[in-house]
Amino acid sequence: MTYLLLGFVTGLSLILAIGAQNIFVIEQGLKKEFILIVCLICALSDFLLIFFGIFIFNYFQNFFTPSIELILNILLFIFLLNFIRVKIQSEIYKLNLDNKKSKYSLSVVISKTLGFTYLNPHVYSDTVFFLGNFSKDFLLNQKIIFGLGASISSFIFFFILGYMSKFLSVYFKTAKVWKVINILIIIF
Repeated sequence: MTYLLLGFVTGLSLILAIGAQNIFVIEQGLKKEFILIVCLICALSDFLLIFFGIFIFNYFQNFFTPSIELILNILLFIFLLNFIRVKIQSEIYKLNLDNKKSKYSLSVVISKTLGFTYLNPHVYSDTVFFLGNFSKDFLLNQKIIFGLGASISSFIFFFILGYMSKFLSVYFKTAKVWKVINILIIIF
């Protein structure tokens, strides 16, 4: 139970930082679009990366060189520039607040979710390297329980984030509010 709680608290402390992925989950919740699939992709990806880090950290720690990190940062930068471009375009053109018509298809939302997840260097530093390093001296069963705790925190966090945003979306219905939200997302 100790390792489960340790994994839960450690995982939660790492995921609470608001980054591009979390902003995207919030935005999908506010739009009430594909929330389940977005939350599921984010949580399952964390699950995979957590256990990947826990079990192969000792072998993988020398592979993540500054040049690999630079490549991931460049890819994320390009991805974020495109995301910001789309946000700016939505400011220029009239916002469509009709939730019955989705602006993006499921495949586009899945691609964006995967991009925000796997192009983000922080997901690797947190899930693979931090949690992997933290648990490197644990016994096998302790690693599994620790990883489950961290994964549970990820599942709970993403689903609360997505569905709490959906719940609060009733307060964000006007074009003026969405304009402020988009400007804050662009600035962030």
